[in-house]
Amino acid sequence: MPPIVSVRDLTKTYAGGFTALDGVTLDIEEGEIIALLGPNGAGKTTLISTICGITMPSGGAVEVGGHDVVRDWRKARDMIGLVPQELSLEPFSTVWNNARFSRGLFDRPRDDAYLESLLRDLSLWEKRDAKVMELSGGMKRRVLIAKALAHRPRVLFLDEPTAGVDVELRKDMWRVVERLRGEGVTIILTTHYIEEAEAIADRIGVISRGRILLVERTEELMRRLGRKELRIELAEPVDDVPETLRRDGLERVDGGQALVYTYDTHAERTGITALLADLQAAGLQLADLSTSNSSLEEIFVGLVKEDA
Repeated sequence: MPPIVSVRDLTKTYAGGFTALDGVTLDIEEGEIIALLGPNGAGKTTLISTICGITMPSGGAVEVGGHDVVRDWRKARDMIGLVPQELSLEPFSTVWNNARFSRGLFDRPRDDAYLESLLRDLSLWEKRDAKVMELSGGMKRRVLIAKALAHRPRVLFLDEPTAGVDVELRKDMWRVVERLRGEGVTIILTTHYIEEAEAIADRIGVISRGRILLVERTEELMRRLGRKELRIELAEPVDDVPETLRRDGLERVDGGQALVYTYDTHAERTGITALLADLQAAGLQLADLSTSNSSLEEIFVGLVKEDA
């Protein structure tokens, strides 16, 4: 089955000469959730805007559902729902009319039962007759989500949908995302909450300076790039790592109360057995041992640093 979103050698250079996208190639399969991570200015929003037909590309090609976003933009855009970062809403319109108008823009027949279900999912039903100007920032963000979903898109773009909003909205948002996943909707997400990407995304894409550094299944990325740490709590703090232990790559932390050893869980040998023997030979008394995996945030930061 061909990908529902296909990006080929996509470039975008603005009039001033700044290149926001530099040869981006990306395939997104139908029904998957992919998270795009990258620092501010990396090109995430430009990529989304170009796929959605808001920004004209300088080169390359983009297809959504087999429709070119430039030549056949109406059919491509018909398949897409977009939740932008900016709160761009008609302030004097009601919540209900915002959702119904958005559905009408895509020439969908009236379906009040669906819109009611959608507003209830987003905790907006009690506010359906309120004007947008009367809502809090979090409620306005919910209205944006309702507008994006009003015409039942097959591809949903969420550009920092939970940035700066309350915990309750984040929970509602991810509950809706899980329902959409079950319905086979493809979701492309950008977020600064990296733990959310790790928890919900099927694949992770890292973008930096307009280029895709990698796209990989989340669990495979964690397994391939993730490192594990052994934290050694000492009975007595040390002022420095003993000379005999420095070859083990130990790091002194918490004022010398603990030592940290980083290792690859997939290596032929982790070196832990030899390390423990070296610790004993150095006369260090252990109080506790614990291990932890590298987080996706640490992996992301490392990749971006390498690209800088």
